[in-house]
Parts: sequence; structure tokens; C-alpha cells
Amino acid sequence: MDHRSAILEAATELLEASPSGDISTRGVGDRAGVQQPVIYRLFGDKDGLLAAVVDHGFGRYVAAKRAAEPSDDPVADLRRGWDEHTRFALEHPNLYRLMYTPKLASRPQAVGEAHDLLRAVLERIARIGRLTIEPARAADIVMSANSGVALALISRPEAHRDVALSTQVREIVLPGILTPEPDTDRTPAPPTTAHAATTLGALLRSGPPGTFSPAELQLLTEWLLRLADLHKP
Repeated sequence: MDHRSAILEAATELLEASPSGDISTRGVGDRAGVQQPVIYRLFGDKDGLLAAVVDHGFGRYVAAKRAAEPSDDPVADLRRGWDEHTRFALEHPNLYRLMYTPKLASRPQAVGEAHDLLRAVLERIARIGRLTIEPARAADIVMSANSGVALALISRPEAHRDVALSTQVREIVLPGILTPEPDTDRTPAPPTTAHAATTLGALLRSGPPGTFSPAELQLLTEWLLRLADLHKP
């Protein structure tokens, strides 16, 4: 194992076991069998090391999600992704706090990767007409709510971490961005302009028509984004 890998493994193990959620570079060096100057040469400073630890730990989770085959129901995938995100936070609270709190000067790349995974699911939902707002905005809403409830849970004593709270928040948030479940006994409400623009925009991103020039496609995309934003106050 090279020095970088050994340091990341040692730092991850110490962080997971830390009662305070903090580690020292001296402790990491001792566990990895390297001198502190090696840590600073590879990671710059302690913040750089901690950001790399977050990316290392969350990267495994992200890799597993990327490898998973999406189901035929992207809305079910969205709910499952929410629950998996909360579960990761509960299983790795110290790592998660570092990921979603502004303690580090170096922002972990894992935050962006988590957002990209969520955006991809929301794009699939938009393409089937179930998303009422533009996917980027929907991703901000879902991630804010999911990370917020996860941080709230891990801030409590372990005995009081009620996962049902995450489920309740999920079922309050998602109806605000999704159309109602299809009901054969009820006539569906006509789509709003913002909803129709969101669906069409997602379809265009997934398969741009060859009859449009790049400039025409860019202009149409801009118009659709404006129409999709009509829901904003």
C-alpha cells in the first residue's frame, strides 16, 4: 500500500472511532507508519487531509450507487436514494458531519458527486412527466432536506435517532416537486406551463433533435428553463 492510501485508511479508521469527531495528524502518522511531513506533502494541511478522507469514504458509497442498475420506476429510485443517504449518515456520522458542515476550507468533491447522482435520478423523473419543477432546482430542494434531516438525526444521542423522522420529511418534501401518483379512477389535472417545460427540457437533454442547430437548441433550452422557473415566487 502506498503512503497516500495508508494515510487515508488510517485517518478514516481514526475518524470513525473518534468520540469528538476530530483526529490529529500525529495520530494519523503513527497509525499509518509515516512522518507528519509526508502527510503535509501529500495533502497540504489538515483540512486537505480531512477533505480527502471524506472523498475516500463517500467515494465507496458513490461507486456502489453508480454501479447499481436503475429500476423502471425512477420515483421509487428517488425514495430509495433518500433512505440510503440517511443510512450512510447514521452509519458514518463523523464523516458525514465533515461532508455537510462548513468546517473545512477545502470543500470535499463528494458533495458534488452526491448532487450529480440525485440530479440524474430527477432527470429521469422529468422525462416521464412526473417532475413539476426544473431538475436542478428540485435537486437543491431534495438535497437540502435530505442532508438537513440526516444532520439533525446524527446530532442526537444514538438512542434517540428515529429513522422514521427521515421518512416523514421525505414524504412531506417529495409531493412538492412531483405530480400525484397516476390514478385510473381520477382525471389527471392538466399540466402547468412550468411542468410541461420541465418535461420537454429533460427530453431534449436526453435526446437533442438533429434538425436543430446548436444555436437553436441553446435558445430553446434557455426559453424552457425560463418557463420552468415560473413556479418561483
